[in-house]
Amino acid sequence: MLAPIRVILVDDHAIVREGVAYLLEAQADIRVTGSFGDGAEAVRRAAAEPPDVAIVDIAMPGLNGIEVTRQIHDACAGTQVVILSMYASPESVHQALRAGARGYVLKESAGAEVIEAVRAVHRGLRYVSRRIDADALERYIHERGADDPLEMLSTREREVLQLVVEGRTSAEIAAQLGLSPKSVETYRSRMMAKLEIEDLPALVKFAIRHGVTSME
Repeated sequence: MLAPIRVILVDDHAIVREGVAYLLEAQADIRVTGSFGDGAEAVRRAAAEPPDVAIVDIAMPGLNGIEVTRQIHDACAGTQVVILSMYASPESVHQALRAGARGYVLKESAGAEVIEAVRAVHRGLRYVSRRIDADALERYIHERGADDPLEMLSTREREVLQLVVEGRTSAEIAAQLGLSPKSVETYRSRMMAKLEIEDLPALVKFAIRHGVTSME
C-alpha cells in the first residue's frame, strides 16, 4: 500500500482549516499532518518537515499566501503548493503560479476540487479550478510578459511591502520581523526606490494590482 499524501493547511481562519481537514481526512490516501494560522510558522515547519502538499490561503495578514508559496517552494523542493482563494482574477492566478504554486482552487468550489488538486499536484500535474477562465488567463500571461517587478525585491522587502500596505507602523513591522525600526525604514526606502514609487497611495495601488494584498 502506498504511503498517504502528507498535507499541511495554511489559513488564518481556523474554521476554513477545519473544514478542509475534514474533507481530506475522509480520503484513504491523504493525511493532514499540520494546520497553521500563521504563514511564517508554516514556512518554518515545512522547511523542517517537508510535506508532500501545502494548501495555502492567498489572502493572509503578515505573510500573504503568495509569499508563503514562494518561500515554501524555495525551501522545500519536493513540496507542491495549492493556493486556496476567493479571487478568480487572472492577476491572482498568475502571481500564484509565478511564485511556484502548482494548483489554484477557488473557495466557492473547494469541496471535491481540493481533493482533486491535491492528487493532481502530487502526481506532478498542474490544477486550476474549473471556474477560472483559462482563455482569459492565457491572454493575461501573454500580454503581461515575463517581467514581474516583485521579483526585483528581496524576501524581506516583500514582507515589508505587505505590512506597509496593511497600515502597520515601522515600530509594529520591526517587532513582527525582529528588526529595528531604522532597518525597516531602510528596507522600505530601498523597496520603493526599486519599484520607482514615491508615495503610499501609489504603493497600495501597486500592491493590489500585483496580488500582494486583497485590500480594495
